[in-house]
Amino acid sequence: MLIILAFIILFHLAAAILLFVATIHNAWWVVSPAGGDVIYSDLWYACNATCFPVENSHTADAAYLQAIQATMILATILCCVSFFVFILQLFRLNQGERFIFTAIIQIMASLCVMIAASLYTAQKQSFHVASLRDGSYGSSFVLAWVSFPMTLISGLMYLVLRKRK
Repeated sequence: MLIILAFIILFHLAAAILLFVATIHNAWWVVSPAGGDVIYSDLWYACNATCFPVENSHTADAAYLQAIQATMILATILCCVSFFVFILQLFRLNQGERFIFTAIIQIMASLCVMIAASLYTAQKQSFHVASLRDGSYGSSFVLAWVSFPMTLISGLMYLVLRKRK
């Protein structure tokens, strides 16, 4: 049982780390112009040698971008909260009870990641100025999609997990 518990904790921590990196790292969109510096863009900034804010990110035209920013931050917060709730429930639950509250929070984090990555996929062209539109998805975008099934599987494991001796 101790090995299973350690695996679940490490799996949850790996999902949380992926969420942090996907939210913070500057590589959701990568543009490699011919003969120029590679430009990386994330949810807040676009950077080559210097960083500048994503154009019009503060206006109503970028409502999709603001929704992506909010849901990625919410997913990261929910993932951390579910880990702390799991630790609390680990010591508070009676034998034989399930970690349902932890599972619900983790599945909500998974849904937030799915919403953010789906919105970015559907609306990526409207976020970038014309010079940045001829790019490709970056590593942070891929990490966001990888963290979606990890948080979902983690939430389902908590749903099935029962406290035993």
